[in-house]
Formats: sequence, structure tokens, C-alpha cells
Amino acid sequence: MLLIRSVQKIPKSLYIQSVRKISEARPDLVYQNLDGADKGIVVFGFNRPKQKNALSAGLVEQIKSALQKVTFDAQARVVVLRSLVPGVFCAGADLKERATMPREQVGLFVAGLRSLMDQICDLPVPVIGAVDGLALGGGLEMALACDIRVAASDAKMGLVESRLAIIPGAGGTQRLPRLINPAVAKELIYTARVIDGGAAYNLGIVNHVVAQNSSGDAAYLKSLDLAREILPNGPVAVRMAKRAINKGMQVDVGSGLAIEEACYAQLIPTQDRQEGLQAFNEKRKPQYTGQ
Repeated sequence: MLLIRSVQKIPKSLYIQSVRKISEARPDLVYQNLDGADKGIVVFGFNRPKQKNALSAGLVEQIKSALQKVTFDAQARVVVLRSLVPGVFCAGADLKERATMPREQVGLFVAGLRSLMDQICDLPVPVIGAVDGLALGGGLEMALACDIRVAASDAKMGLVESRLAIIPGAGGTQRLPRLINPAVAKELIYTARVIDGGAAYNLGIVNHVVAQNSSGDAAYLKSLDLAREILPNGPVAVRMAKRAINKGMQVDVGSGLAIEEACYAQLIPTQDRQEGLQAFNEKRKPQYTGQ
């Protein structure tokens, strides 16, 4: 981030070239725990510049390992998924790699992708997808698995699998129709249409759309702002809220209310709940510990 701020005044073409050189020297996934006032925010940076962050078998396993790490990190409060490659979030599955796979291995790979998206969706803490640039196929499916999505106005998104005579296989046919009008979701999938960030916002696919900046990271910066809004709140409460929402959406309203009740019950004995009440009475900012 310091690099971005220090080079904003140089020509955009030179900036992008410098970022690409730095990206090529980094691993496929950069895992970062922010510190200071941003402690609790974890950032996953996708970094396969030559492949446009395509989801290879190796990258999928790296993301899964990183998600597992967050699951057991008591300090983690929010995760932000972003790209370190200018102009692209994720171009989808690595089709060059897939072309070398035996037919029987393709199904296993797609099942692994589906498992990855489920793991993102089920992560105990909120996940924000920062879509700066291209998000096609599996890239959009990954964004759909996030709790909150932010897109740059010039981002390009689409479930384009029908162009390759296949269908979205990592949750796209299920998550998109649950997010927007099912008839509109069908149209987007059948036509393999690619839309920009503004259209995605109007359809309700993303929560926020922002004008892209000269650094190409406007969606990421907005995502950080959202993460900072979440940080001060009770971490156990946020986790329980996510669980109640996700589980409740899978059942009828009556069963959902029972799930909400069970999640609320887990908060009653926490130290954070007592701290929240005491801070309210003392008219001060609460200091939550996650206990």
C-alpha cells in the first residue's frame, strides 16, 4: 500500500509496469495481516499476472490453506480478497492447465473449486471481495461466495462458461439466482453476457460500485473502508450474525428463527456482551476481546 501511495504521481503506464515487475517476484497468493488500527483485517492478494490470476490447482490449494489459517486465527475479524495484478480480479479457471488434465480429473478439479467457494462462504468471519478489473467464470463465482462485494466501475464480470459448452460449476448457478431476480440470472448465464461494475450494482450483484483510480485499486480501498466499519464491533457477535444469516437462508423462516435464537444464546455469557453494556452505560467506546 505504501508503494501505491508513493508512486501515484508517475504516469499510469510506468506505474503499471512497476507493479507487474513486483508482482512477478511474489508468490501466487500473498497473505497479509494488517497492523496498527487495521489489526484484525486479513488480505488475500491474488498474484498470477501472466495467467490473469486464473485458478490453477496450486492456487486453489493455497487459498484453501489460507482460509484454514484464518479459521483458527482468533485475531482475524475480516478478510478482504483482492488482486495484486492491475486490471484483473480473476479470469476464472486456468483453462490451459485444464486442457492437460485427463477427463476423469476434470470433475475432481471442478469439485475442488466448488469446495473452495463453499469454504469462502462458510468462513466464520466476513469476507469482502474487491473486484478491480476482470472477474469471469470462476472469478465471479469466487466473488459471489463473499459476504460483501465491491466493484470498480470499469470492472468486467460474467459467468461465461456457456461459451465453452459448459456451465458454471463452482456455485454460479446457485448463488447468482439467490442474489438477484432468477430470470435475470438465467439470462446472464444463458447469454454468457459480461457486464461492468455499474450494471452489476444496478442488478444487486455488488454492494458498492466506485470510480476506478489511477492506481487501479479503488474497489480494494473501498473494501478496506468497509472492513474498518466492521472492526470495532463485537467479533463474536459478527461471527454469530454471519452464521445465523447463512444457515437461516437455507431453511424456512420458523427454522431460521430457531437458528437465530441458538446463535443469540451463545452471546449471552460472553465477556464482550458485558463490556458492550458497561461501555454504553459509561458512554465510552467498548474494548472487545472476542471472549
